[in-house]
Amino acid sequence: MKFETQTRTGQVLTVMRILAWVACIGFMVEVGAILFSYCVSIVKPEGAKNLYNGLNLYNLEQFGFWYYTLYISLLSVLLIMKSVIALLVIKTLTNFNLQNPFTKEVAWRLEKISYYSFGTWLVTMVVNAYTVWLEELSGELHGKWLSGEFIFMVGLVFIISQIFKRGVEIQSENELTI
Repeated sequence: MKFETQTRTGQVLTVMRILAWVACIGFMVEVGAILFSYCVSIVKPEGAKNLYNGLNLYNLEQFGFWYYTLYISLLSVLLIMKSVIALLVIKTLTNFNLQNPFTKEVAWRLEKISYYSFGTWLVTMVVNAYTVWLEELSGELHGKWLSGEFIFMVGLVFIISQIFKRGVEIQSENELTI
């Protein structure tokens, strides 16, 4: 589509789709880099000093390999879930029709995004709890992940999906009465 012929809303949706692609690719690169660095750190433990973007888990790896492995696993799951959410947003925006926005597919995808977001919030809470537990056990600070905004976002997306479901119902009722 050309930007000149699109409405302002269409342009915003196009930009949002591009940003969702950037986020998805960024999350995939990040999880790939962390997993690659993790594999390197298995062979050469000093590799845990700079896993990705300054993440230093060397002391945790020295404290206990399985604690380190679980932490990397949880972090990877979190990033993969964020990537899946970005992919769902991409699919939703790609198939979104401004002339007929209330479709079962859009409502279903929005609801799915809210479920994945809720799962991401749960994983974030597990990572936070595990981090606090590791801090007490090992004395090392490994960082905290923010989770408060996820639960708000989950509720918001779920409400929007329910509005879209109701819009689909009203639209189908109107088609039956014509």
